[in-house]
Amino acid sequence: MGRLKGTRLGAFRAYFFGFFVCTAGFLFGYDTGIVGGILEFESYQNDFRYTDQTTVNAVMVSLQNVGAFFAALTIFPLSDRLGRKKTIQGAMVVFCVGVILQVVPSHSLVCFYIGRVVSGLGLGAGTAVVPTYNAEMAPKEIRGMLGSGVQWLFALGVMISYWIDYAVEQTLPAVSKQWQIPVGLQLVPAAVLAIGLFTQPESVRWLAKKERYDEAWESLKWMRADDGPEVKAEFAEIRTGISEELRASQGMKKRELLEPANRYRLLLGFFLFCGQQCTGMTALAYFGPQFFKLLVGNDSSRSLLITGLFGAEKFITVGIYILFFSEMWGRKPTLWISAILMSICFIIVVVVNNTTPKPDKEVTSAGIATVAMIFLTNSIYQFSWGPLPWPYTTEIFPTRIREVGSSVSVCSQWLFNFLFSLVTPYMQASWGSYTFLFYAALDIVMAVLVWFFVKETKGRSLEEMETIFNSKAAFDVEVARHEGVPVSTSVEGLEVKHKKTHDSSE
Repeated sequence: MGRLKGTRLGAFRAYFFGFFVCTAGFLFGYDTGIVGGILEFESYQNDFRYTDQTTVNAVMVSLQNVGAFFAALTIFPLSDRLGRKKTIQGAMVVFCVGVILQVVPSHSLVCFYIGRVVSGLGLGAGTAVVPTYNAEMAPKEIRGMLGSGVQWLFALGVMISYWIDYAVEQTLPAVSKQWQIPVGLQLVPAAVLAIGLFTQPESVRWLAKKERYDEAWESLKWMRADDGPEVKAEFAEIRTGISEELRASQGMKKRELLEPANRYRLLLGFFLFCGQQCTGMTALAYFGPQFFKLLVGNDSSRSLLITGLFGAEKFITVGIYILFFSEMWGRKPTLWISAILMSICFIIVVVVNNTTPKPDKEVTSAGIATVAMIFLTNSIYQFSWGPLPWPYTTEIFPTRIREVGSSVSVCSQWLFNFLFSLVTPYMQASWGSYTFLFYAALDIVMAVLVWFFVKETKGRSLEEMETIFNSKAAFDVEVARHEGVPVSTSVEGLEVKHKKTHDSSE
């Protein structure tokens, strides 16, 4: 676990804030998890009276991903104008409207689908802005841990949704409330996040970017629960970094995204979230019951139970990684080594499943072995591609384009989420367990790309990223921090001598 300097209250606030805003990840996970279960419910099929199970499976998931994709792609101008906090609160309101449209007793798939798109808009906007908000407030010592909190809360949401699906399937008759309860419960965490943010400060770096320095200083001082030399030095570094970004890109607008350093970072962000989906683990999260039926036989209750255990393992393993290993291992080796290991596990699953008798109602030893291998793959994913893209794709961008970079990165997640959620039911129907072989090949490709193109960022401040990526806005971080130490407590006294800092950098 990263060692955090400063006061105990500041440490508490940093941890609380970091994991609280990741409630958006919980919503993402919960929504991901309930889908596969309710699609197995007789009550859902009876209420909406459809016959093409495969198409409904594909459309129900993919439509929300379409809404999330467009929201994540277009939300950054609103985030830049209104701030991180208000944008997330607005996104949660939109998400709640979508959930209400889904649970009303319309008996219309069209109404349900519209609700999926609307809730997708809120979910996409929230998951795009939250990583940026988190990165801009987190101390660098624990930024990786807090950024990875999105995945931990995602895993918690998945786990809870699986067990709620299993519970209502076992205890409630096949009537409307059997599927309405799991869907409607999404309103609770969304409301908690929207209301709870009233107690939290706006992003320090966003306020500084808007030249609202008094508010930025108060926000940082409150978050660190301190106004001593280290906090002043951090504030000086933030102000210098933003000033250097503005100086380096003065008079430029969209063209600055095409600068070599920024173009490289945008492609990295796009690739990492694309890679997160290419592992196949999100497809497993959406369609867990359907996948486990391929391995242990056609029994809905059994597959829901295994899916629940799968979700519990997901939450436990990612929690262990975030608490004990997130600031211990480098980002780059973790990504490429885990991709190779997941590929090996998927290949073993395919070989065992296709060289042993097919399970029916009875569980076979081969079925148990393949499920165990899927659980192992899940653990590897939760130590790598699950949590790491969230902090990595926010820490590499400068403040000036962080909204754009985060939006591009997260929208690539939703884009490939959409593609894989749309085609996976058809792949399952046509290829069976050979679907795992497809994801094994993608894992190998990702390992190669990480080896050649991903840069290490562990333990570096957001301002130091300019040097790592050879940006025009690079500056001497140590000089900037030194300039901030001897100043008085007044915000006016925190002015940084930009010319002197720039000359020292040269």
